[in-house]
Amino acid sequence: MAKRKIITIDKDRCNGCGECIPNCPEGAIQIIDSKAYLVSDLFCDGLGACLGHCPQAAIKIEEREAQAYDEAKVMENIIKGGENVIKAHLKHLKEHNEKEYLSQAIDVLIKKGIKLPNLGNPDAVHTGCPGVKAMNITGSKDIENIEQGKRSSQLSHWPIQLHLVSPQASYFKGADLLISADCVAYTLADFHKDYLKGKSLVIACPKLDSSLDVYKEKIRSLISEAKIRSLTIIIMEVPCCAGLLNLCKEALSSANKKMPLRHIVISINGKIIKDKKI
Repeated sequence: MAKRKIITIDKDRCNGCGECIPNCPEGAIQIIDSKAYLVSDLFCDGLGACLGHCPQAAIKIEEREAQAYDEAKVMENIIKGGENVIKAHLKHLKEHNEKEYLSQAIDVLIKKGIKLPNLGNPDAVHTGCPGVKAMNITGSKDIENIEQGKRSSQLSHWPIQLHLVSPQASYFKGADLLISADCVAYTLADFHKDYLKGKSLVIACPKLDSSLDVYKEKIRSLISEAKIRSLTIIIMEVPCCAGLLNLCKEALSSANKKMPLRHIVISINGKIIKDKKI
């Protein structure tokens, strides 16, 4: 087991003001029956972006030893919140296209004889920022486009920014992970075809992004908890980009796990300078 940070909400203190909601980029908090609820800890990264925006000091971070995410156990707590909390949780899973977890949640309700709520159209109930709404993306793979020189996107999921992704998301489980510096895809013409295809992606900028310790912890979680199969790091030749490789090395060391690690460096004009296994 590994320690995992999760927010907790004191219902006695909470007055339902909603100040925490815009500051939860994952959309994991909703106001239900005049109280704030964490409707899915799957998408709570435990960073506490909502903490400083609660005028009642009703939100805090709890760190505890935890098994890998278990939807059945989560449902035990969700059910205690009542019908509206159950519905909000299921909608949250559905709108993030977490079909496996949604199926597990429904199985729990059926076994307990609890009536299934009508989920309706998930697009109509999304309460978080549209730019971070998780989704699986299935690009067109028709042969005609390929023969004409057109290529389809190989991106398989959303979001991709390292601050926004959840290591517990199903599309990271057992995946071949590609960690890319932000600028790479704009520089490398065949990024999708040669490097992204068949991999789960996260992007980051070690120079401009904040909270690099958070990045290291998320990468460690992807290694230890999502149990990724391999790790490819692709960065630019500029000096600041080397920080991303160092973060990944530190995360691997912290996870105390060995796995295939591929390091690729791209020049400013889109050429491969280095491609080696570490």
